[in-house]
Amino acid sequence: MYMNETFVEYFIIKGISDVPELQITIFIIVLVIYLITLGGNMVVFILICMDSHLHSPMYFFLANLSIVDMASTTTSLHKILISFITGDKTVSFNGCMTQSFMSGSFTVHELFILAAMSYDRYVAICRPLNYHLVMTHRTCVLLASLCWTLGFLFISPLVGIFSSFSCYKSIEINHFLCDIVPLLNITCSNTSILDILFLIEGLLLFTIAPFIFTFAPYIFIIVAILKIQTSNGRRKAFYTCSSHLTVVILLYTLLISQYLVPNSSSNFDSKKLYALFNMAAVPLLNPIIYSFKNKDIKKALKRRFERKP
Repeated sequence: MYMNETFVEYFIIKGISDVPELQITIFIIVLVIYLITLGGNMVVFILICMDSHLHSPMYFFLANLSIVDMASTTTSLHKILISFITGDKTVSFNGCMTQSFMSGSFTVHELFILAAMSYDRYVAICRPLNYHLVMTHRTCVLLASLCWTLGFLFISPLVGIFSSFSCYKSIEINHFLCDIVPLLNITCSNTSILDILFLIEGLLLFTIAPFIFTFAPYIFIIVAILKIQTSNGRRKAFYTCSSHLTVVILLYTLLISQYLVPNSSSNFDSKKLYALFNMAAVPLLNPIIYSFKNKDIKKALKRRFERKP
């Protein structure tokens, strides 16, 4: 559906696939992923809040990551579920801008929280004697607050400029949510300022900055691990950060595939799949990776089940 330089009041979300036969299958898969993601992250969050053995900086940031994952999944996937139930694929202009703002913010939140977790692992492995002096409760709260604030601050200018656009070639968004990239493909407004801002913030602030803050500590961590004399000591040290490193590598791989690969009609559908995996599967995998490989989480679960009524 095309329009000639006309202000729009709503958009039509195309969704994951146009094939009618796949709609029920897609709905069931997305619903199951959504419910498991909410349940898994909620369990991790409640365990960390209720179990005193988990009141440490590492689990404080993991609790923040669980909140981000639950909020991000809800923001990104709710339209797929609602449109299947109601048959309504439209979203208001303001609703679209709100979803773009929230989904973008939560992505930045997650990147910087993972960076804060890298710093925590660096202090724990490279400066173990000073760990409790450096990673105080006040420091953790300040770092978490900074992560949340940066997410909202970085996305606000992008969405603020985009919300002022009134010219669109089409009201159909080739995606399963409102995102700035597919919106850029259908606007006919002058996007030069937004393109520059998107490049500066998207490449430098969203990607390179958290990437450096996340992976730079691992250079020192790897050096410190290699200096450990015993193989058992090296294995134990690496075990403490292997879950976090797995999540970080997976997330950055998907984000690069989703945003940094040049757009074309042939690869945009594959980008939607990368986006779906990023926004649905990664929040699902986070509690699984951190729980199945984490003895403290498993012990906390065991204590909850063994507690007498």
